[in-house]
Amino acid sequence: MLQTPSCKGFSLEPEACSLKRYYLTMRNIRISLFLITFFLVCIGIVMIYSASSIYAWETLGDTNYYLKRQLLYVGIGCLFMLLAMSFDYKLLRRYAKPLFVVSLFLLVLVLILGREAGGAKRWFKAFGFSFQPSELMQVSLIIYLADFISRKKNLIFDFWRGFVPPLLLLASASLLVLIQPDLGTAFLLVVIAFIMLFVSGVSLSYIGLCAFISIPALYLLIFRVPYRRARVLAFLNPWLDPKGSGFQLIQSQIALASGGVFGLGLGQSKQKLFYLPAAHTDFIFSIIVEELGLLGALLVITLFIMFIWQAVLIYCNTPDTFGKLLSLGILSMIGLKVCINIGASLGFLPTKGLPLPFISYGGTSLIFDMICVGLLLNISRSGEYP
Repeated sequence: MLQTPSCKGFSLEPEACSLKRYYLTMRNIRISLFLITFFLVCIGIVMIYSASSIYAWETLGDTNYYLKRQLLYVGIGCLFMLLAMSFDYKLLRRYAKPLFVVSLFLLVLVLILGREAGGAKRWFKAFGFSFQPSELMQVSLIIYLADFISRKKNLIFDFWRGFVPPLLLLASASLLVLIQPDLGTAFLLVVIAFIMLFVSGVSLSYIGLCAFISIPALYLLIFRVPYRRARVLAFLNPWLDPKGSGFQLIQSQIALASGGVFGLGLGQSKQKLFYLPAAHTDFIFSIIVEELGLLGALLVITLFIMFIWQAVLIYCNTPDTFGKLLSLGILSMIGLKVCINIGASLGFLPTKGLPLPFISYGGTSLIFDMICVGLLLNISRSGEYP
């Protein structure tokens, strides 16, 4: 008499055993991804308080100002993360187009009604809080492209019907972001879109053609705009203008050099004492290195590598095209943000003004990053929905 194959103590058919192993694997991935995100957010909370407390006291009279706001943003982000996990993610396909249109409308509206800060109109501000529509656009573009490619996968090799339509929508979103102006986010949108299109089968020659055509535009956007040209020159040699365009990068490098292997100790940073601008936002990684040293930096980088690896596992194990592309877009977005932010802090890249996911201070960016984590956790449940 043949025995029924068993799977870890359960009497199951072979297909059921395979399915059970799949669910257990995805469950382990979910747990790992959640724990990694939790540790990154906790590091962010601690380092934001360390980097901002003195600045907040001097400017606002409250050492806990940025800490309290970040905790509020974390709470809101957790609620939205749970919401993003609570439904079948395939339902997003119904709202891909409306969500993209709403994001475009908000990008137009922010140019009209947005509050200007630092020469840019990127935020809606009301009741002491701000909202940055370009963060919504990043997620909307990923959802729209995942839906478009999964619907048009048989036409994706066709230049006019498979490549040009998403390219036109990408151009409209990028142009609106550029007008704010925000070259870093526009660049991020383009790279995310091209990664998704290339992985989906779009000819590399199409992408190469677009890159070649964009060279004159990039030249004008960078070298014909004074403050961007100054950033590039400061990146090449910050000591050419140590008290101007090179000041931030020099102070960042001083922070990095001061940390050594073990760091100066938590809360002991010198550069946060009004030397390094944006110490709790764009350059928080420099403060981490200064206070926690090389070991602290390696811990943060390792956590991000583990995060990306778990997202890659979700991408590889998701059976449906929409879910695979959605997870690919999310891991590309977060991975690029990490590389650009840390690269700028280390002096490997020109400063772009992109926050370090889960760690930098910021409401809109943190909330949407946590929504993306919720979507990844949701996608990892693929096949569990009735």
